[in-house]
Amino acid sequence: MPKCNRQAANEALMIALACGATVENAARKAEVGERTVYRRLADAGFRRQLQELRTEMTQRTAGMLTGAGMASVKVLVDLQTDVAMPPGVRRRSARDVLELGLKFREAAELEQRLAAVEARLAGGATPKLSHSPSVADQTITPSHPEGKTP
Repeated sequence: MPKCNRQAANEALMIALACGATVENAARKAEVGERTVYRRLADAGFRRQLQELRTEMTQRTAGMLTGAGMASVKVLVDLQTDVAMPPGVRRRSARDVLELGLKFREAAELEQRLAAVEARLAGGATPKLSHSPSVADQTITPSHPEGKTP
């Protein structure tokens, strides 16, 4: 097989596998035999490139979803505040805003903490937080009768 055809087949194979195709479907899309797919998958270099492609695709997808996130939040907030909407729709959109906000915040904080641990393990300086603590960052303790805390 000429080198340019093999390279094109490898690229098609890599994309198909990265997108979750079975060996049979990936072979068909790359126009190679199934044994060729198994040989490529047995090659550590090919597997490394495949993992890099999957990682890149995942990062691009996450970036696109993040970019669309602000518009999605606006839709939820608009639904939540639109008095013409049925109360059930408004309640569900309010719940979604709260749940998604919490998940997003937890993920961002976890990412920062992980970066700090990785920096510490690598012997580097600890990265600073990307934001200053706000009222929302502080723990709120419920008030108790007589002003006593348990």
